[in-house]
Amino acid sequence: ESTAMCEVYEGTEEMTEPLQQCVGWLYAYFCEPARTATLPVPAFHHPLLQQDSFTSKVLWTLLRDVKFGEAVSYKHLADLAGNSRAARAVGGAMRSNPIPIIIPCHRVICSSGQSGNYGGGNLMKEWLLSHEKLQQEKAA
Repeated sequence: ESTAMCEVYEGTEEMTEPLQQCVGWLYAYFCEPARTATLPVPAFHHPLLQQDSFTSKVLWTLLRDVKFGEAVSYKHLADLAGNSRAARAVGGAMRSNPIPIIIPCHRVICSSGQSGNYGGGNLMKEWLLSHEKLQQEKAA
């Protein structure tokens, strides 16, 4: 990974505070992944994340419980969210995710170990999983 990938372009000082937080968090994710564990998660104002629904619960559970470099099956995430029989609903929640990467739906895979689908495309999902694995290996 080149340092060119980790440049933040000018103009961030003109952004609102929540957008600056997102830029900082994404910079850390791609360039200094160990920092993501210590950064505050940007404020989310999307209506889906404010609802009291299974989808919202799944997304918050994923954000809170599945750490950088980890993967979880749809079924296991359903268990963590409180409904062990809702693996298909977890897939629906992943499709509804309004902020992929920050809420890391790429970390949800099939029980068989296959990557499953991803809104950004399966190649992007594989790249993100590889990025996290590589960064963990570098840190070890």
